[in-house]
Amino acid sequence: MADPQNAEAKPKPAAAPPAAPKAPASMAATPWEDELTRRLAEQYPDQITEFSTYLGQSFLVAKPAAVVSIVEFLKLEADFDYLADLTAVDYPKRSERFDLVYILYSFARNERIRIKTRIADGEKIESVVGVHLTANWLEREVYDMFGIEFANHPDLKRILMPDGWEGHPLRKDYGILQMDNRWVKENLGIESGQ
Repeated sequence: MADPQNAEAKPKPAAAPPAAPKAPASMAATPWEDELTRRLAEQYPDQITEFSTYLGQSFLVAKPAAVVSIVEFLKLEADFDYLADLTAVDYPKRSERFDLVYILYSFARNERIRIKTRIADGEKIESVVGVHLTANWLEREVYDMFGIEFANHPDLKRILMPDGWEGHPLRKDYGILQMDNRWVKENLGIESGQ
């Protein structure tokens, strides 16, 4: 039996450098065509730029000024009676930095559709609270996390972060370790652990 203390140590092979991350696959959306898209295209000929579906999820892309009217049309004329969610996606290198995504649900149809629109940083978009009361807190969350303002919102203020918080945590330029150290010191009386 070999003596482990006298055995020559074999050098370990060098680890291979990590592979570069793959570019994300582009979304393979297909055209969405049905009676509803025909009605919408007729009603908003210059306001909707795309009707597509991806993995069974239908969406349309609209100009920001048309969003409230489209949401209202879908509610009153097509039974999309519930605003299930509203969120944003940040693309800091684009001139129209944010995508806003409204997710509507129809109980009668058991169907969801998404309305997407693009806005620039600092651009205000009209609130849809007048059409769907559920937009109240959803718009406040988007404002709080991304800094997107909704014109004519009844009470646009932070909903998740404290009132005195600086910055918007879901913007891609808001570093993961960034924290409002001033707020923590003033309100919690501690130094940040960051």
